[in-house]
Amino acid sequence: MIDIIQKLTSYLWDNLIAYMLLGVGILYTIRLGFPQVTKLGRAIKEAFGGVFTKKDKKGDSGVSAFQALATAIAAQVGTGNIGGVAGAIMVGGPGAVFWMWVSGILGMSTIFAEAVLAQTYREKKDDTVYGGPAYYLTHGLKNKKFGKVLAVLFSIFIIIALGLVGNMVQSNSISLSLKNGFGITPVITGLVLAVLVGMIVIGGISRISKFAELVVPIMALIYIIGGFVILFKFHDQIIPVFKGIFTAAFSSEAVLGGLVGVSMKKAIRLGLQRGLFSNEAGMGSTPHAHAVAEVPHPVNQGLVAMAGVVVDTLVICTLTALVILVTNAHNISAGLDLQTVAVTQKGFEIAFGNAGLMFLAISLVFFAFTTIVGWYYFGESNIAYLFGKKALTPYRILVLVAIVLGTIIPVDTVWMFSDFFNALMVIPNWIGVVLLSGTVVKKFDEWKKLDKEIRKVSAK
Repeated sequence: MIDIIQKLTSYLWDNLIAYMLLGVGILYTIRLGFPQVTKLGRAIKEAFGGVFTKKDKKGDSGVSAFQALATAIAAQVGTGNIGGVAGAIMVGGPGAVFWMWVSGILGMSTIFAEAVLAQTYREKKDDTVYGGPAYYLTHGLKNKKFGKVLAVLFSIFIIIALGLVGNMVQSNSISLSLKNGFGITPVITGLVLAVLVGMIVIGGISRISKFAELVVPIMALIYIIGGFVILFKFHDQIIPVFKGIFTAAFSSEAVLGGLVGVSMKKAIRLGLQRGLFSNEAGMGSTPHAHAVAEVPHPVNQGLVAMAGVVVDTLVICTLTALVILVTNAHNISAGLDLQTVAVTQKGFEIAFGNAGLMFLAISLVFFAFTTIVGWYYFGESNIAYLFGKKALTPYRILVLVAIVLGTIIPVDTVWMFSDFFNALMVIPNWIGVVLLSGTVVKKFDEWKKLDKEIRKVSAK
């Protein structure tokens, strides 16, 4: 049974899901007129412009645009940014980094569409604002029965994939990191994690968003500073590394990936797959956070969502890739048979010695912990959709139990089930995002007219 699921998971990701997500990114990029280029400056302004000017307003949900973005980034920026990027380079070679950038750029238009739909079809249940794929599948599709079936399937898949199984993976990553870096017993880590997560999630989206608003910028900034210090230290390798990335990305011959010859096809597949998995564009997860933001128009939050992909893929994932490549950690790790997170750890160790190992261990703890909180909330939104608010307490208990279990059981099988349900949840969301493309375009055109009128009034 496990072998069948493993083969099915590999087939889905290698031959279907990555290309479905790439295709919908191309669709929206064309239909919206390349918003990741034409609206990039506006996206950055919408995302971060109100943080220091007190213009970031909160309404019925009590969540501002920036808090919603921070919650989304909390879920996006996780072990995939550290281990996933390393895995792509080790198997797909340096050329995989270029295709990761491509996936990020195309993913910006997809996540824009998801956020617009989440805002458009959100609803208030039990005095709490909820939104996401289950809601826009139910209310947006013309065939209501079909939409309801897709919504229920999506909700079941994401609760399992992220809320339960996915959080077991994250807690396992935290426990292993602390065990390797500081010698802490995994089960103790699990119990402490469960208590800390419980204290945050019991307050609902308001407390979760406030936590994300406080922790995520600090977490990202510290990691970025550490990465830039390494790039400064190995500055003479930056230009050769960029040349190597572009050469490998378009080479028709075998290219070097961790001491293993790999084809251009494999570099493309892995780069696209890891990039999409990291920024979660098209997977249907981050719209839950963007749905609850209080903004003047759905497109405003769509622009904010685009900025999240910039932070996740084009900044943090790129920084991880460059650290690995400038320190030559990928080739050294291949000789030592190291994989994923250990490869990135090797890069920091080469640069900073044992202090580098500790730095990355702490970074990984923060990345994975914030992902647990974000993924918990995505599951909560779908529990509320399926069963109402009365089911939230049992769900919270299950999540906390899963966090502890994740630190004490072998995680390979858990990873496999997580990947399997991640693939399954993409399919109903993808169908909805494609079928509702007309709605997104209509909202975008509507916003452009409103924005033009506002600019005219402001200019007078």
